[in-house]
Amino acid sequence: MPMRPLSLLLAAALSYWPGHSSGSSADTASTRQPVIVELFTSEGCSSCPPADSNLARLSSTQALNGIEVIALEEHVDYWNSQGWSDPFSSPDFSHRQEDYATVIHGGGIYTPQMIVDGRTQLIGSRAQEAHDQIRWAAASHHPRLLVTPVPSPKAQTRTFELRLDPATPSSTLSPLELWIAVTEKNLHSDVTGGENSGHTLQHAPVVRLLRKQHTLSLPLTAPVTFTVDLNRSWLPDNLTVVAFLSQPKSHQVEASGSVSLSQSM
Repeated sequence: MPMRPLSLLLAAALSYWPGHSSGSSADTASTRQPVIVELFTSEGCSSCPPADSNLARLSSTQALNGIEVIALEEHVDYWNSQGWSDPFSSPDFSHRQEDYATVIHGGGIYTPQMIVDGRTQLIGSRAQEAHDQIRWAAASHHPRLLVTPVPSPKAQTRTFELRLDPATPSSTLSPLELWIAVTEKNLHSDVTGGENSGHTLQHAPVVRLLRKQHTLSLPLTAPVTFTVDLNRSWLPDNLTVVAFLSQPKSHQVEASGSVSLSQSM
């Protein structure tokens, strides 16, 4: 176990869970309600691979009717002293999890921990509970962000324009933090140490970059432009750019959207 505070207390039961229904071919991403699903995980944690698989299924199948699951697999670094140094880990993700622990009821710091739209938390391997919390988050009908690529001056730089989807409802909210992430799917590791030694671990979309851009307000009065610099080791066909707006103190997500680089090239 990691040498960190551990809490497996679950968030208080919510009073309403939207009913289950399966996806359909007519239910396209452009009409779905986006929900940010973060998973704090580590290749050094033996209980994490089932949670990674759970998030990967949510991301690849998009089987929750009317919902777009935007997966962010964030690898913490506090397991790195346990016999295996996770190549995808960063202290930034550990700090982000610590920030969530101060505001989400019943949370704490543990792996695998799933955070849904910055509002609720659960043990990441619990598939049915994850479905329920994602549906509950989607029922709030937050605005959808449209992330559109525009011409970039450099080969390893991508530029995007961010707007609110006019077809989704928007409230007046200020201030909100704009966060930009880049994820890469189809990553795996052959682990040679620690609790998962001897196993090949497959991952959900792994966060390669996560940064706070600046503070703004809703509704957006004009498009917002931002750029991301891509590492040459990242495969563009596997990359997704994610943008979301969250409350500065509670970290609750108020709007989100994404675009695949393979679709924007």
